[in-house]
Amino acid sequence: MKKIGIIGSGQVAQTLGKGFLKYGYEVMLGTRDKSKLDDWRKDAGKEAHVGSFEDAAKFGDIIVLAVLGRAAAEALDAAGAENLVGKTVIDTTNPISENPPQDGVLHFFSKTHEALMEMLQDRFKGANFVKAFNSVGSPFMVDPQFAMKPSMFICGNDDNAKSEVSEILDKFGWEVEDMGKATAARAIEPLCILWCIPGFLSNQWSHAFKLMRQ
Repeated sequence: MKKIGIIGSGQVAQTLGKGFLKYGYEVMLGTRDKSKLDDWRKDAGKEAHVGSFEDAAKFGDIIVLAVLGRAAAEALDAAGAENLVGKTVIDTTNPISENPPQDGVLHFFSKTHEALMEMLQDRFKGANFVKAFNSVGSPFMVDPQFAMKPSMFICGNDDNAKSEVSEILDKFGWEVEDMGKATAARAIEPLCILWCIPGFLSNQWSHAFKLMRQ
């Protein structure tokens, strides 16, 4: 089983970390403050580790990027571009700006013609980015319980990397919808905006997307 290095220590990072541990992976969470993860590490067991961003990037055969979108490039710089070369990087981030939502609609700092993941892929050319987990809340990322199996939209330039991510998503209880190259992140990242609107307007956060076919 491949090792998972998670760059980040917030709710998404901790939730996915526990999910990977549940399905037999060894996991390291990378953080700038190791003490904030003391409880997580104690609860998670002997296959759970904590280190720096660089430690996590070196540790992982597969990397998960789970930080704020506006901090993503800086976090990857701290992890070390050389430690990402040839590895699948699961990009959970969204380019959410610091401006508050307007009528329930989030503001992005990215442009419609270039997604955050495209910017990261261009900057860290040796890594194989795959967008996933960006358009659902952390309580539903692992073993989501809905009336039907929900859809997870992914994209990326490397087919082998997408296959790795698809295998993980299948274990985690998702139906994978591969939308193609990294340019498709221009459409996938804004799903976060749509997903959040019922939450901001009506405090309804328990939902996921489903692609229906005839």
